[in-house]
Amino acid sequence: MSEAGCSSGAPDILEQLQPSTTDSRSLTIGLPASGPGDPDRRFPLTPEGVAILTDRGYRIKIEEGAAAALHFADAAFTRAGAEVTSRAATLAADIVIHLSPLATPDIMQMRRGTMLLTLLRPEAQTRDAVRALLDRHIIAVALDLVEDTEGNTPFADILSEIDGRTAITAAASLLSAPYGGKGILLGGVAGIVPCEVTIFGSGIAARAAARSAFGLGAMVRMFDNDVYSLRRAARDLGQWVIGSALHPHVVENALSGADVVVNTLDNPARVSGFSVDADMSTHLKREAIVFDLAQEPGGMFPSLRHVALVDAAASAAEAGAASKVCMTHVGSATPRSAAMALTNTFVTLLHDLTACDGATNALRLLPGFQRAAYTFLGKAVNRRIARIADVRPMDINMFLSLS
Repeated sequence: MSEAGCSSGAPDILEQLQPSTTDSRSLTIGLPASGPGDPDRRFPLTPEGVAILTDRGYRIKIEEGAAAALHFADAAFTRAGAEVTSRAATLAADIVIHLSPLATPDIMQMRRGTMLLTLLRPEAQTRDAVRALLDRHIIAVALDLVEDTEGNTPFADILSEIDGRTAITAAASLLSAPYGGKGILLGGVAGIVPCEVTIFGSGIAARAAARSAFGLGAMVRMFDNDVYSLRRAARDLGQWVIGSALHPHVVENALSGADVVVNTLDNPARVSGFSVDADMSTHLKREAIVFDLAQEPGGMFPSLRHVALVDAAASAAEAGAASKVCMTHVGSATPRSAAMALTNTFVTLLHDLTACDGATNALRLLPGFQRAAYTFLGKAVNRRIARIADVRPMDINMFLSLS
């Protein structure tokens, strides 16, 4: 055929690439609201995060009003592609994300063999709830134990940093409150001695609290028996922080002058052999603000009454009585910041899960994810969780090699 004939003849038939689909495209993610009485009011995803995940093919189901604490309306999630629905529908998803451990009735509404992403929080886990996870063969993963390829714990670290900064922000507000507070600034001004902040621990939460405190002009003392961690904190923070090991007399002197006390150490009595007992608590100032940022609060200040920060700050009267209480669940006071930070981490994690083509493969191929599992197909694969359920812990590698 001539060139002219080519140009005037029938059009050439060209192949057109069609988008391919995989099983991951049909995965649903359920986002139930915090349960009644749950002090943790944080939420895992923002509308922007939902939009990213829906663009990747996930179906997002969110319980009505679940993000109210973040001041996000349900309509914001609907516009991002989510489906606002009932609690039961969110619990029936392929992957359920709920930061606090679910209660037994909620677990019983989950489908067998699905995945639950939550924080470990052993103090909030009950025997019945863990046994329900085992009975329904739920793959439960503790987000705070998930590690990346460098051995970091991205979920735990970002939440710790937010807790540290929130504690100092809340302390500054409580100290200056016209009703119940002392009416003072956390940082001093010319001619006035600044407030003193005492911090137990020298990890991420402690450093975040210290940086926020001396950024406002406060005097900061940091205590930790881990000298290497304390040295790293000193290098990071500079001369603005005064570091010391946990010597009882030194701690007593620090407590007697502290306007704000922040604990970040987990299981202090067991790990460091130290806690602020009832006798040492008498050295606290009458109006000192006390926070416990430990994952399992209560160990550092066993004699003080523990209340969630959002509840303690609900009324001026309770805020004024903060000298005799220890405030916990600090991050719930800034849930929107937590959601923004968690969204970045969840988008990466869910991408990795999709790339592995299934939860079981993800546990097999991602060692940092595998170490975070605590129930797997009817077996407890975490010693602490097994102890709560009164069952024998199993090695997850044995099951993965056979599956």
